[in-house]
Amino acid sequence: MKICMIGTGYVGLVTGACFAEAGHQVVCADKDQAKVDLLKAGGMPIYEPGLEELVQANTQRGRLRFTASTAEGVESSDIVFIGVPTPALPDGSVDLSFIEHVAREIAAAMTSYKIVVDKSTVPVRTGDKVAETIKRYCKGRVEFDVVSNPEFLREGFAVEDFMKPDRVVIGVRSPRPVEAMRQVYAPFHAPMLVTDINSAELIKHAANSFLALKISYINALSVICEASGANVLEVANGMGLDARIGRQFLNAGLGFGGSCFPKDLSAFIKIAEQIGYDFRLLKEVQRINADQMDRFIKKIADTLWVLKDKTLGVLGLAFKQNTDDVRMSPAIGLCQRLLKEGARLRVHDPVAMEKARTVLTGVTYVADMNEVAEGCDALVVATEWPQFAQLDLPRARAALTHPILFDGRNLFDPAEMEKLGFIYKSVGR
Repeated sequence: MKICMIGTGYVGLVTGACFAEAGHQVVCADKDQAKVDLLKAGGMPIYEPGLEELVQANTQRGRLRFTASTAEGVESSDIVFIGVPTPALPDGSVDLSFIEHVAREIAAAMTSYKIVVDKSTVPVRTGDKVAETIKRYCKGRVEFDVVSNPEFLREGFAVEDFMKPDRVVIGVRSPRPVEAMRQVYAPFHAPMLVTDINSAELIKHAANSFLALKISYINALSVICEASGANVLEVANGMGLDARIGRQFLNAGLGFGGSCFPKDLSAFIKIAEQIGYDFRLLKEVQRINADQMDRFIKKIADTLWVLKDKTLGVLGLAFKQNTDDVRMSPAIGLCQRLLKEGARLRVHDPVAMEKARTVLTGVTYVADMNEVAEGCDALVVATEWPQFAQLDLPRARAALTHPILFDGRNLFDPAEMEKLGFIYKSVGR
């Protein structure tokens, strides 16, 4: 199939590269000429395991190319995917101006039947607005269909998730585009759920909000575990063995962050409000998430007494492991709160330091994780990078002014840390 992917962010670039890997002819369009030039030259604007290899291989095969012209991408394709940002507005609703702009560009470039697929996460009924916009701005009477095809990719595992999906959701207003969409996804051998557009759009918000709820639930349990002398990891394992619950997303820590969960949660609350329902359950999920960070900072402050002029080493800046994404990162939020209290920070992240520099200033960036602790009063683990579990702990203990480690991701064993002589504070244990 001939496919155009508009947008080359975390979703768009992964989607385009994986479609090309599956054998489709793909052109990725992005209005950012500098990003297009970088991709054409073999560079990567984002870090995602396995993505660079896919892009390079399929560019060389001639199945993947890049352009700054939306019109060029639309004209050369049968199916046009929209994967542009949908940022949050101050009131929690979603800014759909990028979607509207792209819909107008698609309309202006269409000269034959196209299937326009919304891949971005959008509020319910956005598909109707996209269809209205295309119809309004299309030159002549060109037929088209609008499809909702939400993505369910985890940053850090996006290529794996796309190539081996557990389901593909297709929302349509007519049966005409269904067969073409089946052909697009046929190489991935995943069950396809065909629904109406409104249901498809709601599925994404419903799924992400439920996962956020699951994280807040285990974080709330972590408070009870600490107060009662229980171990949240053992509680989570016991729950996770129940097939109805599962172990995923039951990891206590600093709370969820990133560009999806907080935004989608706020958007879903706003969507419910607009149709007359007060989604108080999700508001409580937000409150628990915020409280989790407050509790962790209080734990640091209670142990160190005064944070002003203390030097803290922070391991992790990305919002989760295996990504360089620092958007709404709990680790960045933690650093900013500590700086506000007057602390000095030495920070490290395996891949996210370059992007962190744009949002986090006034700290010392350290290239080697084993050098972060030097001259620090305490060490803080803020992101669950697996390599942090391989930290040279005896070296860190010797480098610290005081052998204190605050583990916001429960990477270490409390008994082992005690043997090594650390004052060790984790979450829910």
